[in-house]
Amino acid sequence: MSVRMTKEEHDRPAPPHGWSVVEMARSFEVDPRLAAIVPGFNAPFFQAGLAGYSDGAMRLIARAHDCPYCITEALLDLTLINGGKGRRKEDPDLIASECGLGEVEENRIHGLEDHPIAGQIMGTRPETMARGAALLVDMGYDVIDVNLACPVKKIRKQHRGGHFLAYPHEAIDVLQAVRAAVPPEIPCTVKMRRSFDDTSDQALNFERIFEAVYEEGFAWATVHCRTVEQKYIGPGRWAFLQDLVRRYPDRIIFGSGDIWSVEDIFLMLEICGVHAVSVARGCIGNPWIFRQARALMAGGTPASPSLREQTEVLLHHHELSSVIHGERAASRMMRKFGIKFSIHHPTPDVVRKEFIQCSSSADWMQVLKRHYDSSIEPIL
Repeated sequence: MSVRMTKEEHDRPAPPHGWSVVEMARSFEVDPRLAAIVPGFNAPFFQAGLAGYSDGAMRLIARAHDCPYCITEALLDLTLINGGKGRRKEDPDLIASECGLGEVEENRIHGLEDHPIAGQIMGTRPETMARGAALLVDMGYDVIDVNLACPVKKIRKQHRGGHFLAYPHEAIDVLQAVRAAVPPEIPCTVKMRRSFDDTSDQALNFERIFEAVYEEGFAWATVHCRTVEQKYIGPGRWAFLQDLVRRYPDRIIFGSGDIWSVEDIFLMLEICGVHAVSVARGCIGNPWIFRQARALMAGGTPASPSLREQTEVLLHHHELSSVIHGERAASRMMRKFGIKFSIHHPTPDVVRKEFIQCSSSADWMQVLKRHYDSSIEPIL
């Protein structure tokens, strides 16, 4: 597991007025530039790319729960160029075709279309990043997202991801190369963190890269409110995002960090002023967060998933994962998803312990049979 999965303390400014989250959501107006740039991006939230989690199965489950836009986990440029992961396992139209066992158009009817989607590219050299980005365009991605944010040590040691925030010249070279390789009609975006560390020099480096993002023709930046050195530990600084939006009022800026509930989405939108919110760890095992957000925007009440709804999603997620990855790999992947899904169960501790002990899909299905709605097929 490459990210911490526990909730941290918050470091948030107070909302600018006394509105409730319900009032914030109901009054929020989606910036029309989002759908103009990416048709179908019609809500101010989306599923982030998460290493080891946000594969085609997780994305299709999110789509079925009204998520308007998804990003792949980071795809390495050299792996793409050499025909590895990303060329087969992450092709959005191939996944939909295989999972639906039909043509792409037919699968759109059945809700298996994985669009609009951003392919996130990560690498070291401008020329290979550009080649990888061009391959993602050929595969049918709607947006190309450049990862300048990943804080994992082994990624940084290979001069990828968050490494670039300490070296603005290198980062800008990558941005220029990718934007030149991607056709002008395909939007390019960037994932960043608020700095490499908390020194003043690194703060200036962030500003140089952030300004270059827009100067080079990128549509927006998604900014995580922790530093690279923080990784996922300690509170994110929402005040940083608030100040960034205030200083660049004409730019589209997305926010990321400490989004664990549907209420957090609208608090970040209201407090920070960002145009959309990246939902990352808070949507693992919780695809209902997107439907809940739409319900709040429509003036309704967000509903918690019933046991039957949980069962249906767990079965569907397992089915999609098995088609994409094969039964053996899916059994390992679904164990970690089951652990996160367990928080919605009436006896979460019991269910979580049983998911942890699963070593096969049969084990995983038996947990469903014992603790979920066994009237829903298939149950082994």
